[in-house]
Amino acid sequence: MGSRIRWAFFFLCDAGQHSSPLAVLSGLMFSFVCQALSHTPASLHINQTLHCKQLAGMVSSQAQLCRSNLELMQTIIQAAREVKKTCQKTFADMRWNCSSIDIPADSTKYSPDLERGTRESAFVYALSAAAISHTIARACTSGDLRLCSCGPIPGEIPEPGYRWGGCADNLHYGLIMGSKFSDAPMKMKKAGSHANKLMHLHNSEVGRQALRDAVVMKCKCHGVSGSCSIRTCWRGLQDLRDIAMDLKTKYLSATKVVHRPMGTRKQLVPKDIDIRPVRENELVYLQSSPDFCAKNDKMGSVGTQDRQCNKTSMGSDSCELMCCGRGYNPYTEKLVERCHCKYHWCCYVTCKKCERIVERYICK
Repeated sequence: MGSRIRWAFFFLCDAGQHSSPLAVLSGLMFSFVCQALSHTPASLHINQTLHCKQLAGMVSSQAQLCRSNLELMQTIIQAAREVKKTCQKTFADMRWNCSSIDIPADSTKYSPDLERGTRESAFVYALSAAAISHTIARACTSGDLRLCSCGPIPGEIPEPGYRWGGCADNLHYGLIMGSKFSDAPMKMKKAGSHANKLMHLHNSEVGRQALRDAVVMKCKCHGVSGSCSIRTCWRGLQDLRDIAMDLKTKYLSATKVVHRPMGTRKQLVPKDIDIRPVRENELVYLQSSPDFCAKNDKMGSVGTQDRQCNKTSMGSDSCELMCCGRGYNPYTEKLVERCHCKYHWCCYVTCKKCERIVERYICK
């Protein structure tokens, strides 16, 4: 058992060097973990209690969760990687392209665009919460977590020709364990301003609600010669990239809020619409964002200089919008692609390699 745990924590170390989103997911400083493990004598018996204590940045409830379920930590590492990859892909066509989520391993915090209670911070917290629960739910299905299994079979009777079966994603377990871990830092007394805590907790719940809305029925056909006379179906989650696109829509229509007294306590209320409370399915933010056109370290903007743009697009990736009116420079790129592919009986495909020159554009 000792060697298995040793492998797991070296896996955590390796992931920490490339998975900076964990700073948002849990506040973990993985460079501290790697440093601690590098000084661990090879003869020392490694146990969960010892190394969960050495995961710097975790609050007590997270450390307890670590000690009781080390496998869950590996799943959270995977979720962190997915957050980084999915966020950057989702915003690749916009001025803010989630590049600030890729912080150095030795950094203790994010750049200002993710720390100031901005619209961008709202998206990252929502996506992080959704990703943790999504990854845990699917890890139950795949058998990577021993403390959970497939999700429950729905109680309703399926239509004729359909039957419940397969292995459903365990959303219930994912939501419980995911919220336990990701919300823990915001529920501590010393966790920043009350307004920021309320904002992050709200947006994390919006992310999990988007996950609940992403449950779809998936089916597999059975029958003679592919007739699909019977379908075995289960409840499964959409891919995280689809959930991210839903959250991006919420990001674009996010509501600016203020922290003000409402009855006996302070709450977040829309800044410009005092007649209604904050809706449960909308992202909220406290601070306005810059336009991200120019580099501004204080505001967390890396600017759009040297960003690629689309000359023919009318959307956010157009050269006019992406380059903020500064203009753009063209350049050519040679692409090598497979072409003239032929299928040979039986059963392989051969292709030739073709070259073509394409014109690209980057912002001045």
